[in-house]
Amino acid sequence: MHLILGSTGHILHAGPTLRKMRAGLGLTGQRFLEVFEVKRPRALTSMADLVSHEPQKLRLKLRAPPHTALKGVLVPAVDGGGTMIVNLSFGISILDGVRDFALTNADFAATDLAIEMLYLVEAKTAAMEASYNLNSKLQGAKIAAEEQAFTDTLTGLKNRRALDTVLTRLLGASNSFAVMQIDLDYFKTVNDTLGHAAGDHVLQHVARIMVDETRSHDLVARVGGDEFTVVLPDVRDESILRRVGRRIIERLEVPIPFEGTDCKISASIGTVWIQPGDRPTMEDLLSNADVALYASKHAGRATQTLYTPDLRNAANAVAVPAARRPRPA
Repeated sequence: MHLILGSTGHILHAGPTLRKMRAGLGLTGQRFLEVFEVKRPRALTSMADLVSHEPQKLRLKLRAPPHTALKGVLVPAVDGGGTMIVNLSFGISILDGVRDFALTNADFAATDLAIEMLYLVEAKTAAMEASYNLNSKLQGAKIAAEEQAFTDTLTGLKNRRALDTVLTRLLGASNSFAVMQIDLDYFKTVNDTLGHAAGDHVLQHVARIMVDETRSHDLVARVGGDEFTVVLPDVRDESILRRVGRRIIERLEVPIPFEGTDCKISASIGTVWIQPGDRPTMEDLLSNADVALYASKHAGRATQTLYTPDLRNAANAVAVPAARRPRPA
């Protein structure tokens, strides 16, 4: 990274690294100021200026692309014949120089601090890449853990935690949505007569049906043993709720084969339709859905009931007398 200049400013000799940087263009015989542009000091525009101000620290750049920035020191040669020596380095442009000219450690003197900088940059790059890979793995593990925390392992549906999260968001938005509480009829009979393997098979089959009969942006959650909740955002017509409930009930009444035996169940549904501007608490919302569900059970099962305040009044009227009955001795 050095040059020897004659008294006229022509390049008499160039170091091997500079020759590599100017491969095919040549340096020997060219004027120094035709190859390099002096950026600092600004007043130096001729060789006479450079010679009169030596020793001189220079900031330069190549006039030819890629216009690499360089630092230099100009000193007179010891022979006293008017020749000058220019010692050059990349400074903070070291990375650009290595990239643009495909330089390696062999292109620098063993004592050149640029080599130390390259090692530090390479070590930093490797460390940053390792850190990025680790962060990516941790982020992936975090996402998987969060997804698992919101998922029912048996059916693959969302769980109660996911349900609470979605309902909190919908209640805060004050938009129209509906909640269906669904309880499987006769499921206990399947479990008691055919075993838990049959029960698990039925629950997985039920989960697939509920996903099939709802929209992609609806939420289907398993919130208990044979209890499910469906949340339907943006519901504008009661007939939609009745159609969805009817399809789910009709499909669940079809016997489910298991190891040569038909598992027969049905579903009771209690539905609450929240209108824009309604602001119930989550507890009131789920309680109203339960009231509608119990009304479906009392109506003979395999049916859907939409919540109205009258259902709550009727449920309270039944509950109060029962609470006043004397306990058996």
